[in-house]
Amino acid sequence: MNILTEKFNTPYHSAPFNSIKNEDYLPAFKELIQTSEEEINAIVNNSEEPTFENVIEALAYSGEQLDAVSNIFFNLNSAETSDELQQIAQEVSPILTEYSSKISQNEALFNKIKKVYDEKEKYNLNEEQHMLLNETYKGFVRSGALLNEEDKEKLKNISMDLSLKSLQFGQNVLASTNNYFKHITNKEDLAGIPEAIIEQYAEEAKERNLEGWVVTLQYPSYLPLMTYAENRELRKEIALANGKKSFDGGEFDNQNLIKELLTLKQQKAELLGYANYADYVLEERMAKSPIKVLDFLNEMLTKAKPYAEKEIEELKSLAKAYGIDEIQGYDHTFYAEKLRKAKYDLNDEELKPYFPLDQVQNAVFGLAHQLFGLTFEERNDIPKYHEDVKVYEVKENGEYKSLLYVDYFPRKGKRAGAWMTSYKNQYKKDGENSRPHISIVCNFNKPTKDTPSLLTFQEVTTLFHEFGHALHGMLANTQYPTLSGTSVKWDFVELPSQFLENFCYEPEFLKTFAKHYKTGEVLPDEKIQKIEQSKNFMEGYQTMRQLGFGILDMNYHTKVAELENETVKEFEDKYTKATQLYPANPETAMSPSFSHIFQGGYSAGYYSYKWAEVLDADAFHYFKENGIFNPEIAAKYKILLSSGGTKDPMELYKNFRGSEPKVESLLKRAFG
Repeated sequence: MNILTEKFNTPYHSAPFNSIKNEDYLPAFKELIQTSEEEINAIVNNSEEPTFENVIEALAYSGEQLDAVSNIFFNLNSAETSDELQQIAQEVSPILTEYSSKISQNEALFNKIKKVYDEKEKYNLNEEQHMLLNETYKGFVRSGALLNEEDKEKLKNISMDLSLKSLQFGQNVLASTNNYFKHITNKEDLAGIPEAIIEQYAEEAKERNLEGWVVTLQYPSYLPLMTYAENRELRKEIALANGKKSFDGGEFDNQNLIKELLTLKQQKAELLGYANYADYVLEERMAKSPIKVLDFLNEMLTKAKPYAEKEIEELKSLAKAYGIDEIQGYDHTFYAEKLRKAKYDLNDEELKPYFPLDQVQNAVFGLAHQLFGLTFEERNDIPKYHEDVKVYEVKENGEYKSLLYVDYFPRKGKRAGAWMTSYKNQYKKDGENSRPHISIVCNFNKPTKDTPSLLTFQEVTTLFHEFGHALHGMLANTQYPTLSGTSVKWDFVELPSQFLENFCYEPEFLKTFAKHYKTGEVLPDEKIQKIEQSKNFMEGYQTMRQLGFGILDMNYHTKVAELENETVKEFEDKYTKATQLYPANPETAMSPSFSHIFQGGYSAGYYSYKWAEVLDADAFHYFKENGIFNPEIAAKYKILLSSGGTKDPMELYKNFRGSEPKVESLLKRAFG
């Protein structure tokens, strides 16, 4: 018997990680696809008159076990992958894409959906049911249900190609990241770098059976070197290696793959009747159109650029004092840190002892308790996929609410960055509220034998960011799994994450957890004040960087034809030129490792980070006006989070806030 094909015999039917073997996956996928197809056939072959219940609801609840196994497999392929798992992914992805196309292009099924949709006035549907019906119908149309048979086949093949090539893109970035390391044998080369970081480099060398120190392109290794290393040539070398990820013409180069992916997306959009892929994507977003997105990004660009240029002039003056005539991109973090220290007498290494990971986690758990009444209890009887992972049972008023997996440390089989994901969505069925299983994955420094994992302040905000996403999942309280938790319009999905980051800058909250891990001393008031003052430090630069990503993404997905006569590098330089604050380096490009848009779900959607910043600034302003722990406002915000995708996001926001979000809230927060 295959462990994956039956409901899991574990606490809360959690993923049975300790019992799964790699060889279980492929047979399980094949069997569960067959089971799911039988469920679809039962809907199609039902001789009764099509109704909301026997078509739309039945479809929403179908494929539960297949979804569970897909979540396990693809989450592990990001957090704990191996060559074998990646090979299985290459086999499984086209099978799943074909299955998905088979359903979305099932004419008999669509006819039943269309009949219910056309006759919806005769059903007494509530708001969530209306949303499910509309989303189901649109989903089928957007997946090709109205196409002729020949075009349906074309669309299916395009979707399969996209699935495989996206997977390959991510695998190339991971391999390119893991392939590089810098072996250092002279400790003088590490001058300026804090001893705790040097100790980590020594441990990395030891793991590789090398003498001395090893720096990698993993973020907790790369960033401290760029921030503190006085050796400018070393900074340049490491920055160059990072900028060449999947852009060196080698085995893991992604340049051709980018062109292939964008061409396939354009073909898909045209087949479905759209001018370009961005039009296709944005039809289902709050922003609605590429023109509106670009107008928004360019408005922000006009307002932010003077602030950014002023910041860079300050850095240039500082660098000149150190004998640097022309500051380069690889100098930015180093001199920004010096300027931050000069302005606020604040640096990450001074702050890190006040932010041990366990304390920061307890703080975010405590905040969730204060705002939403949640408690967190570690469970050691629930299977985990790696010894570093911890699992918490989340309760509300003593009742089980969710499982939360946390996975904080980098390792070879884990992709870079930080993300929240789900192993199981929340939904209600047969009188039971089936609760979600949520996961947070980060890449923080591991503890050493002498020191706990200490976070930079930026990593503190990262943990709060991902926990904001997790709250969206954990508090979900909807009828249908497809409308649950983070299943919202993509440019709304970053509101809960970015909103929670605001608390990290609030003195009354910071004092509750920013305590020295050795002495217990609370972070001094003057440092807290400086954190607050430094909140907008380099905000112009950071804004330009995000706008550059968003503008590039939007142009990739509206102007793919230009890539026929241009390299990826030429295209990138052209569309990021207005946002660039340093000379472009001909040897580097960020697009070949831009996983958000070429592997993740942010294609024609990267702008949503800035878009959601307007929402989060406006939402937090509401709290600030009335007290950051205000129970009435927290209760209203909890309704927004628990509603998932059951309502239009602007309606949800207005119900919470009483008005539409104001861009002025963001501009005031960012630039005063």
